[in-house]
Amino acid sequence: MRPLLKNITLISIGLIAGIAATIQFSATAQQGNTLPLAELRTLSDVFGQIKREYVEPIEDKQLLTDAVKGMVSSLDPHSSYLDKKDFAEMQEQTAGKFAGLGIEITSEDGLVKVLNPIEDSPAAKAGLQAGDLITRLDDKPVRGMSLDKAVRTMRGAPGTKITLTIFRKSEERTFPVTITRAEIKVQSIKTKIIDNMAWVRITSFQERTVSDLARRLTEMLQKDPNLKGIVLDLRNNGGGLLQGAVGVAAAFLPPNALIVSTKGQAADSKQVFNATPGMYRLSEGADPLASLPAIFKKLPMVVLVNAYSASASEIVAGALQDHKRATIMGKTTFGKGSVQTVRSLSADSALKITTAYYYTPQGRSIQAYGIKPDVPVDQNKDGDPDDVLITREIDSEKHLRNKQHTGEEALIKEREKRRLEELQRIEEKNAKKTAEEKEKEKNRKPPEFGSSDDFMLQQAIALLKGQTVKRSSSKLE
Repeated sequence: MRPLLKNITLISIGLIAGIAATIQFSATAQQGNTLPLAELRTLSDVFGQIKREYVEPIEDKQLLTDAVKGMVSSLDPHSSYLDKKDFAEMQEQTAGKFAGLGIEITSEDGLVKVLNPIEDSPAAKAGLQAGDLITRLDDKPVRGMSLDKAVRTMRGAPGTKITLTIFRKSEERTFPVTITRAEIKVQSIKTKIIDNMAWVRITSFQERTVSDLARRLTEMLQKDPNLKGIVLDLRNNGGGLLQGAVGVAAAFLPPNALIVSTKGQAADSKQVFNATPGMYRLSEGADPLASLPAIFKKLPMVVLVNAYSASASEIVAGALQDHKRATIMGKTTFGKGSVQTVRSLSADSALKITTAYYYTPQGRSIQAYGIKPDVPVDQNKDGDPDDVLITREIDSEKHLRNKQHTGEEALIKEREKRRLEELQRIEEKNAKKTAEEKEKEKNRKPPEFGSSDDFMLQQAIALLKGQTVKRSSSKLE
C-alpha cells in the first residue's frame, strides 16, 4: 500500500488552515545570491524543448508559473506561490468571508481529503466529516488532478451545485453528496454557559477574533456573574493569524507573559511575542482586551484539542500549558509548528514561504509532534477506534523535521504499521456486519461540539467541577 499521505498542502475551500501566521508584504531583494548558471541553463533547455516539441502549444506564462509553483511546493507542505487568484482568495479567507463549500482539504494518496468541514457551512450541513476522501468531482475523477485544480473545480458562484463522491474509510463505503455552493461568513467565536462554566469555541483565528472574544466573554459574565470556570474549545481549529493566537492567549495570561517565539534563517524571522497590545493588535485602534474583566485571568480553565487543532491553535494551547494556566484535554494536536510569511512579488502575486519554527514559552518545538494533552480523553464515550487512521503533519512526506527529537523515522514507520493493521481490522469487522448494522453506521453522525452529546466537553466540565474524568486508554499517538 502506498503511504497514506503523499503530500499535504493545506488549501481550503473556505479557509487555509494555519494561513500566513505572520503577513509581511515587502519586495524580495536579491542580495548577494549567486545564481546557479548550470541549473538555469538546464531550465532554459527544458523550456525550449517543451515549446518546440510538446504535443500542444503552451503559453510561456503558464510554463513559467507552473515551474515556480513546483519549485516552491517541493520545499514543504505549507509553502506556495500565490498567483493573482490565489492571492485574492487568501485575503478573502483571512478576513473570514468567501464563497465555496466550507471545507479545509489536503491531499492523501492521490485523493482529496477533508481536514475539517467548517461549522455551519454547506459541507458541514451536508454531513461531510473530517477524514472523508473525495474521489470524484461531478463526473471528473480526482486522482491525477492537482490540489489547486480540485480547489478551483469546487469553487463557484453561490447557488450552484456540485456532486462529490465520498469514500469514508471508517465505514468502508463510497457515496455521493450534492452540495450547493454558498458565500461563507465564518463566525470564529461561539459561546455558551453550561453549569456556570463558560464554553468558548474558536473555529479559526481571524482579524476580529480577539475583539470578538473579549466581547463574548464580557457578555457571558454579565449573564452569569457566578462563572466557575472556562472551557476553551480549539478542536478542529486549523489555525489562522498569529496575532489572533497571541491575543487569545493574552486574554488569559498575565501582562507581558511570553506566548511564543520564532526562529529561522533570516534575521526578521527571530521574534518573540508577549501578551502586550502591540503583539496582537492588528490596527492602530484601542487595545481590544483593555476592558476584559480581570476574572478571566484567574478562573480555572480547560483547553480542548484534537488531531485537527493546528498551527495558531497549538500556539495557544502550548502557551497556556507551559504557563500552567490551563489543563490541556483531548488528543495530540496536528503538529504544524512552522511560520509562513507572505512576501509580495507584484501587485497581485506573492510567495507564501516557511520562514521559521514556532517555540512554546519553555522552548519546545511542536513541529510534527504537536501538543500532547495533560489529560487524554476520547471524543466518543465508547472510545475512538479510528484514531489510527487520522493523519497529522508527521505523516506528510515533505514535512519539516523536528530538530529537538530523534527517532522520527522509526515513529513514522510505526504509525504506518499501525494504520495498515487498523485498516485490515476494519475490513474484517465490516465483512461480519449485518445489513442493519451497516445502515445504522451509515446514518451515524459525529457529536456536535457544544451539544449535550459532546463527551469530551462533558469530561472538561467534570474536571472543572472536581469530578472523575474518563481518560482515554488509547496508546496511539
